[in-house]
Amino acid sequence: MATFNEKKTCNQHMEEFKRFVWNPDTKEFMGRTPGKWVLISLYYAAFYVVMCALFALALFVLLTTTDPYTPTYQDQLKSPGVTIRPEPKDLKISFNISNPKSWQYYVNALQHFLSAYNESVQAKISRNCTPGNYTFQTGYGPNSKYSCQFNREILKNCSGLEDPTFGYKTGQPCVLIRMNRIINYLPGNGTTPNVTCGVLHAYPESIGDVVFYPENGTYDLSYFPYYGRQPQPNYTNPLVAVKFLSLKRNRHFEIQCKINAPGIINDNPYEKFEGRVIFHLDIQK
Repeated sequence: MATFNEKKTCNQHMEEFKRFVWNPDTKEFMGRTPGKWVLISLYYAAFYVVMCALFALALFVLLTTTDPYTPTYQDQLKSPGVTIRPEPKDLKISFNISNPKSWQYYVNALQHFLSAYNESVQAKISRNCTPGNYTFQTGYGPNSKYSCQFNREILKNCSGLEDPTFGYKTGQPCVLIRMNRIINYLPGNGTTPNVTCGVLHAYPESIGDVVFYPENGTYDLSYFPYYGRQPQPNYTNPLVAVKFLSLKRNRHFEIQCKINAPGIINDNPYEKFEGRVIFHLDIQK
């Protein structure tokens, strides 16, 4: 007849645990003799010392071979990306002229964005540069490069100074076209880039009259190249403002604005924000 193992008491379990912690017969502490504990401790100490040394060596090599002010591997795009301001969700600008609440968001967003372009701010952080040529600079280290002034007054009717509502109150909205920054990029290869806008999926004349600020929608070359956030912390992007004067009401338009200059790609079907931006504009009344 099979016998059942007797259930151990709590005292028996405690005795077994105490014997595991220290065995007076074999002089073992938690299953190992003091000599073995010394050897295993030395092994792990040496292992982690080697691991830390390898990590420190890798970090040293990385820091000594990487420029802290210029990325080793820069954007692979051949042309800069383009964004707009205001920047609504899904790039859809829609408002009703007779309902101020519908367009006040866009006005506030533009006023906030352009506050960095106030003359009082620009005069403190930037310099006046000679227009028409790239602004090449020497020097190395943080804050070693100056930035060229771009005052919002350049945008005239779209500056928010002459018309605080940027034309949204009258159904003649302003949209700012902003070229993304690429370190050491020289747009246009010596030719001044300019912005043109057109309507997609509709007759070209549907866009109506359009005015650009600065004149001809140009990005002056003096604002390039951009040297990076640390060497040039006060850099502000040059802007082009587009004012739609006679866009038809109660219609949905898909607008495409492109930057045109030699070397700038703006028709890549796989990159719809490379050298161009597409947004929607719907003015109700």
